[in-house]
Amino acid sequence: MTTKGNAALVRRLDQSTRATLLELLFDVVFVAALALTSKLLSEELSWSGGAKLLLMLTAVWWTWSVTTTTTEFYDPQQRPIQAILMITMVASVGMAASLPMVSIGHLMVFVISYVGTHVSRCIILVTALHLQGHRTIRERATRFLFWFTVSGVFWVTGALSETPNWGLWTIAITIDLVAAAARYPTPRLGRIPLPQYGRTTEHLGERYQQFIILALGDIILLPTLQVSRGHLDHLRLASLLCAFATMLLLWQIYVFRAGELLVAAGSKGSRATRLAPFTHLVMLAGVASTAAAFDLIVTRPTGTTPVPWLVLIITGPTLFVLGRVLFTMAVSWVVPWRRIAWQLLPLLVLPWAGGWPPVLVATIVALGLAGHILFPGAARETTPGLRLRQPDD
Repeated sequence: MTTKGNAALVRRLDQSTRATLLELLFDVVFVAALALTSKLLSEELSWSGGAKLLLMLTAVWWTWSVTTTTTEFYDPQQRPIQAILMITMVASVGMAASLPMVSIGHLMVFVISYVGTHVSRCIILVTALHLQGHRTIRERATRFLFWFTVSGVFWVTGALSETPNWGLWTIAITIDLVAAAARYPTPRLGRIPLPQYGRTTEHLGERYQQFIILALGDIILLPTLQVSRGHLDHLRLASLLCAFATMLLLWQIYVFRAGELLVAAGSKGSRATRLAPFTHLVMLAGVASTAAAFDLIVTRPTGTTPVPWLVLIITGPTLFVLGRVLFTMAVSWVVPWRRIAWQLLPLLVLPWAGGWPPVLVATIVALGLAGHILFPGAARETTPGLRLRQPDD
């Protein structure tokens, strides 16, 4: 039996789908952490450094994603949910502030911020739902608490020495991702029922769009800050214009036809909802790489392109398009071959691109992205069966 208190805590399907002001403020804090990750990536051009930053980016993104799922399932106007948002914002500041020094001393700050956010969120929900007497929804929060406690052991253990134990941290973030993909199977409780994923509203799609749009701003923010520290010649200006064009093209690729998170009735809707955090993580990795690439390009737009730079310039947009392709497939089972074909253009020039100026390589990549928009093709990326879920009567 659902109590009135629980009815107030769990979001109604006919409730407003507009994001609250606190949710928008919550996004800004996380985008700042993403910008810092991009800056660190431009300074750490190695495979090992990139892998470590990807792990931390995943942790930052997973914190945002799980918290956003919370505000989708529960009413963000209620006090317990607002408390969760504010605690998460404070923790995200700790995660962002510790990123530059996580390898040499601030690792425990990062871990406490990450683990503390997830565990405290679950405790608040379990306590509030227990007081309201709603067993089914309390079990949902209990499943989250169980798995974040399990992964938290590895996070904390990996931070007990002076330097991070990247092996244990890799196990920890893998537990977080796999548990979510498996719907948090918990002893005696089982997995989260699929209908709980299927009750998604347009609010979640709006939240993803808002975050991606804010994140894309980093592509122009980082090179602009870099240029502001020195002189602005015509080649640096060309690099800035290329960064701006790339940002606009990636935005258009994201929103085109299936840009919003479509929620279908039944299993399709639950599948799209469950896979959206993973596909958007790939897109965010692409945004971070692209922003890092232009942060480098504006410092030296001419001369030959070093291999690490070349990898960033081409890989960033490619990762974004790959995430967008996977997102389309998760929503509609349609493979957007047109997107895949256009993204092959920069790869065709890869053998010769190392001898070209960085700004020229970035321009060719931007032309490949423009093909997605200028020649959209006739194939639809959504199927007629996909529709927004209507509120239950």
